[in-house]
Amino acid sequence: MFEFEREIVEDLLKVNNDFRRLYTKHDQLKRKVEQVKNKKALMDELSLENIKKEKLLLKDKMAVLIEHHRHA
Repeated sequence: MFEFEREIVEDLLKVNNDFRRLYTKHDQLKRKVEQVKNKKALMDELSLENIKKEKLLLKDKMAVLIEHHRHA
Protein backbone atom coordinates (compact mmCIF):
# COMPACT_ATOMS: atom_id res chain seq x y z
CA MET A 1 0.00 0.00 0.00
CA PHE A 2 1.33 3.42 -0.99
CA GLU A 3 4.63 1.91 -2.16
CA PHE A 4 5.53 5.07 -4.07
CA GLU A 5 4.83 7.25 -1.02
CA ARG A 6 6.93 5.35 1.52
CA GLU A 7 8.77 8.43 2.86
CA ILE A 8 5.57 10.42 3.29
CA VAL A 9 3.85 7.47 4.95
CA GLU A 10 6.74 7.07 7.38
CA ASP A 11 6.67 10.80 8.17
CA LEU A 12 2.90 10.77 8.73
CA LEU A 13 3.12 7.70 10.96
CA LYS A 14 5.54 9.64 13.17
CA VAL A 15 3.67 12.96 13.35
CA ASN A 16 -0.02 12.46 12.51
CA ASN A 17 -2.19 10.58 15.02
CA ASP A 18 -5.15 10.40 12.62
CA PHE A 19 -3.02 8.87 9.88
CA ARG A 20 -1.48 6.40 12.34
CA ARG A 21 -4.96 5.34 13.53
CA LEU A 22 -6.20 4.87 9.95
CA TYR A 23 -3.05 2.97 8.96
CA THR A 24 -3.31 0.64 11.97
CA LYS A 25 -7.00 -0.08 11.37
CA HIS A 26 -6.35 -0.69 7.65
CA ASP A 27 -3.56 -3.11 8.52
CA GLN A 28 -5.82 -5.01 10.93
CA LEU A 29 -8.54 -5.34 8.30
CA LYS A 30 -5.99 -6.39 5.69
CA ARG A 31 -4.84 -9.21 7.97
CA LYS A 32 -8.45 -10.35 8.51
CA VAL A 33 -9.04 -10.50 4.76
CA GLU A 34 -5.81 -12.45 4.27
CA GLN A 35 -6.79 -14.93 7.00
CA VAL A 36 -10.11 -15.59 5.30
CA LYS A 37 -8.44 -15.95 1.89
CA ASN A 38 -5.91 -18.39 3.36
CA LYS A 39 -8.75 -20.27 5.09
CA LYS A 40 -7.29 -19.60 8.52
CA ALA A 41 -10.51 -17.86 9.53
CA LEU A 42 -14.14 -18.23 8.53
CA MET A 43 -16.40 -15.36 7.58
CA ASP A 44 -19.58 -15.01 5.56
CA GLU A 45 -19.38 -13.21 2.21
CA LEU A 46 -21.37 -10.17 3.35
CA SER A 47 -19.07 -9.57 6.32
CA LEU A 48 -16.01 -10.03 4.14
CA GLU A 49 -17.33 -7.55 1.58
CA ASN A 50 -18.07 -5.04 4.34
CA ILE A 51 -14.53 -5.37 5.67
CA LYS A 52 -13.14 -4.86 2.17
CA LYS A 53 -15.27 -1.72 1.73
CA GLU A 54 -14.15 -0.34 5.09
CA LYS A 55 -10.52 -1.08 4.20
CA LEU A 56 -10.93 0.79 0.91
CA LEU A 57 -12.52 3.76 2.68
CA LEU A 58 -9.59 3.90 5.10
CA LYS A 59 -7.14 3.79 2.21
CA ASP A 60 -8.97 6.67 0.52
CA LYS A 61 -8.80 8.73 3.73
CA MET A 62 -5.08 8.02 4.04
CA ALA A 63 -4.56 9.05 0.41
CA VAL A 64 -6.14 12.42 1.17
CA LEU A 65 -3.80 12.94 4.13
CA ILE A 66 -0.81 11.95 1.99
CA GLU A 67 -1.84 14.44 -0.68
CA HIS A 68 -2.23 17.21 1.92
CA HIS A 69 1.19 16.37 3.37
CA ARG A 70 2.79 16.43 -0.09
CA HIS A 71 1.49 19.96 -0.74
CA ALA A 72 2.26 21.30 2.74
